[in-house]
Amino acid sequence: MAKLILSRLLQAIPVLWAIATLTFFMVRLAPGDPFTDEKQIPPEVRANIEARYGFDKPLGEQYLLQLKQWAKGDLGISYKHPGRTVNQIISEHFPVSLELGLWALLVALSVGIPAGVLAALKHNSRWDYLPMSLAMTGICLPTFVLGPILALVFGVKLGWFSPAGWDSPGDRVLPALTLGLYFAAYVARLARGGMLDILSRDFIRTARAKGLPEWRVVCSHALRGGLLPVLTFLGPACAGLITGSFVVEKVFWVPGLGTYFVDAAFARDYTVIMGTVLFYAVLIVGLNLVVDLLHALLDPRVRDAQA
Repeated sequence: MAKLILSRLLQAIPVLWAIATLTFFMVRLAPGDPFTDEKQIPPEVRANIEARYGFDKPLGEQYLLQLKQWAKGDLGISYKHPGRTVNQIISEHFPVSLELGLWALLVALSVGIPAGVLAALKHNSRWDYLPMSLAMTGICLPTFVLGPILALVFGVKLGWFSPAGWDSPGDRVLPALTLGLYFAAYVARLARGGMLDILSRDFIRTARAKGLPEWRVVCSHALRGGLLPVLTFLGPACAGLITGSFVVEKVFWVPGLGTYFVDAAFARDYTVIMGTVLFYAVLIVGLNLVVDLLHALLDPRVRDAQA
């Protein structure tokens, strides 16, 4: 396990460096800058502002200074939110995005796993075709389409939930469903495929031949191996749930980090853009590492390969 952790951490270093480098040059080479505004400012004032934030230096020197800042954990000061650092913005608003992601993950697992297991147990029956057809529909329906539909039906027409905001427990329902149902479709299909593979194995036939109840065969013998594809998917799924909340947060006016990122992209707030990208990159690397460790604990073949 120590070898696996060390290997993943060493692989993460060049990945994070590449993400930081690409993000820096992409945002700097885009048209405009953080001080581009409809209102014209005198050239001398603009020169002072650029000198204050280091924009008067060559691009390569700016890049090296940014690398030094990032290595210290300093993500800089927001250009569009005076007096606030990117670290403060992340620490204040990421908990909202994290809560939304956790609720969406709960929806994805609680809907997707039972649907996939049921489809595998009732293979080639209507209880197989119906959940998988709904799953395919969910995969084809993006969150920016599903979100407004849910807000219109359950928020505006029926009035069951608030279509915007993050003040009461009911405000969590529609954003979590919008984000979670999309990933529930993938979980359902992966759970079905994994369970079908395990249910055809010899040890499952042996367990049934011994007269074990079907629920015990499924729960004690089949689920552990059948849900391995779902577990493998959880790494990118968790990353997708958190980063996918950018659109959902804007649709439902959720005050999470995604809202700040979208606003920063329009305002060319370089430090917020780069700081958010780096923060999520580190988070995704950590999530993938946790998933790899869980996979190794559940699958002896992975542990043997790392030995």
